[in-house]
Amino acid sequence: MRDSYHESLESVVTDLVHMTDAVQTAVREATKALLEADLGTAESVISSDSAIDQLHDELEARCFSLLARQAPVAGELRTVVAAMRMVADLARMGDLAAHVAKIARLRYPERAVPEGLVPNFTLMARVAENMVETAGRSLQERNAHDAGQLADSDDEMDELRKSQFRVMLSKDWPYSVEAAVDVALLGRYYERIADHAVIMAARVIYVITGLLPEGENWPVA
Repeated sequence: MRDSYHESLESVVTDLVHMTDAVQTAVREATKALLEADLGTAESVISSDSAIDQLHDELEARCFSLLARQAPVAGELRTVVAAMRMVADLARMGDLAAHVAKIARLRYPERAVPEGLVPNFTLMARVAENMVETAGRSLQERNAHDAGQLADSDDEMDELRKSQFRVMLSKDWPYSVEAAVDVALLGRYYERIADHAVIMAARVIYVITGLLPEGENWPVA
């Protein structure tokens, strides 16, 4: 019975990693749709979000079942509770990727990102995607060190976001108000994906060490 329980718990972690892969793909494809004005890819990301939501519902139900049937303690309890929270973070990241794709669809056949900000968004998207990948890999490998690096990556994301605001608020902003609104929303979406990746990393560290990382670089919500 206990062996079966441990297998069930490990399968939850494995499927969390698979969900992370799906979210990483969603972020990558949403960025492609955004920067290339690719309507087909945008539609694919939007429609695929329901699959990520379904994974959320299934994994959450399995976690509740483990709590109810096995009354886990110590490290097992940490894993189940952290998994329930990580699955919510991943679902939200999927939603945010879909929001990016929806703006790409809204502005099609034009590109939503102004030409002058394409390099900024290209880098911002790369940082966000890499952070999601690192969060999933650190969970799979139980690697607290790699998870801890995400706080530094989040600093890079924050600097890119500040750079966007400097461009938008300058007197020389050459684009429309509509473009400024798009940039503000899109930048926020990528920033929040990064925030959720950091929160997920904090939960990975908690599973491994029993302690949540502290400091201003570690958001808790």
